[in-house]
Amino acid sequence: MQNAQPKASHFINGEYVEDTNGRPIPVIYPATGEVIATVHSATPAIIEQALAAAESAQAGWAAMTGTERGRILRRAADIMRERNHDLSVLETLDTGKPYQETSVADATSGADALEYFGGLAGSLTGEHIPLAGGDFVYTRREALGVCVGIGAWNYPTQIACWKAAPALACGNSSIFKPSETTPLCALQVAEILVEAGLPAGVFNVVQGLGDVGATLVTDARVAKVSLTGSVPTGKKVYAAAAAEMKHVTMELGGKSPLIIFDDADVEAAVSGAILGNFYSSGQVCSNGTRVFVHKGIKAAFLKRLSERLARAVIGDPMDPDTSFGPMVSEAQLRVVEGYIAKGRDEGATLSYGGARLDRDGFFLEPTVFSDVTDDMTIAREEIFGPVMSVLDFDSEAEVMSRANATQFGLAAGVFTSDLTRAHRVVAGFEAGTCFINTYNDAPVEAPFGGSKASGVGRENSKAAIEHYSELKTVYVRLSQLEAPF
Repeated sequence: MQNAQPKASHFINGEYVEDTNGRPIPVIYPATGEVIATVHSATPAIIEQALAAAESAQAGWAAMTGTERGRILRRAADIMRERNHDLSVLETLDTGKPYQETSVADATSGADALEYFGGLAGSLTGEHIPLAGGDFVYTRREALGVCVGIGAWNYPTQIACWKAAPALACGNSSIFKPSETTPLCALQVAEILVEAGLPAGVFNVVQGLGDVGATLVTDARVAKVSLTGSVPTGKKVYAAAAAEMKHVTMELGGKSPLIIFDDADVEAAVSGAILGNFYSSGQVCSNGTRVFVHKGIKAAFLKRLSERLARAVIGDPMDPDTSFGPMVSEAQLRVVEGYIAKGRDEGATLSYGGARLDRDGFFLEPTVFSDVTDDMTIAREEIFGPVMSVLDFDSEAEVMSRANATQFGLAAGVFTSDLTRAHRVVAGFEAGTCFINTYNDAPVEAPFGGSKASGVGRENSKAAIEHYSELKTVYVRLSQLEAPF
């Protein structure tokens, strides 16, 4: 197996830094179960070094023009695209996702974010507001300061860039803590940014578990926290940040509904359900894991779904023909196996898959349960694995009520040939990111995020600028000022 050992565990102040006093974190290749690298969790000294570097570098970075900052981000995007193959291989080693997927959806998405926000950086201006008598107000858009990003393990390169790009475009400095499960890719992002001309200390990477994240989140020098993760983790981080009145963006989990009406193109609907349940082996926060299918087409949908799933190529993630890879870890596989057992125990019909494959690594078949009811555990809790729950329905009013009956509100989708109904349905969804006749698109130009327990704030698009900067209002009086005494 290829050795993926990085030059050091952390990237601080423009260079790799090591401190072997930190707890060793083994990096395991999910396709084989082998240890391919080891990094060390950040010690208090490493955390202090990163915070000091980010604080020291921020003012100088903010003092540059947005155009100058943007030029560096766009240069980094170019480098990332030039190295897409190597970055995709590393992403596959880090996550186990097939190269067929990482080569088109990971570093490429990160590069898109750097390019988009690099292009936007020079346009971040305030406004002039005229008042009576020649007086006026103007606003300034200013950086927040030091921003902390905490990443998830499913899209390590993409998430690092989704958090870094808007933060840096606005003039902030950043400290990014990857998931301990996938620590390798963010180091490459940091290296590329510095190569593109980013001043030392503006973007730093530190490794560690939850204790490292907690230390960063509660430090007085940190102005903003952005987390991608589970709802329970998000609630803890949000509470800790709120106690210090820090800005937050929370991109959390979901149990999103995907509604398929009887007038839908069944082939397209099956494609949407596959993309919304089995891409990245089901390890996507926005997945439409509650698939509501109209009773009139349920049998046809399930038949075609099984035929399509049988075409999945499960194997070596480095093989470009492989289209379905392993789970990210043994622990996550066991979590998903537990949910499959609950689905069986609670009376759902196992329509496809459901078994761990007899091979090295953490491979689990794509799994489909039908005859699922709203009260079953697999229909209520986020599984974060390749498990689809198919529920049936009769009427639009009924299915909308059931679709919204959840604490989550990240995403939702509908397949129908009636566009009037499609727009009516998405208007009724209690979710932040919705899809019509498609699923899980995530262009950087569009805002992404959830409602209810699924999150706070938005990533990507111009909306992200609001979450990484603040407005200063300046009142200017040219007329005579008077007071009552």
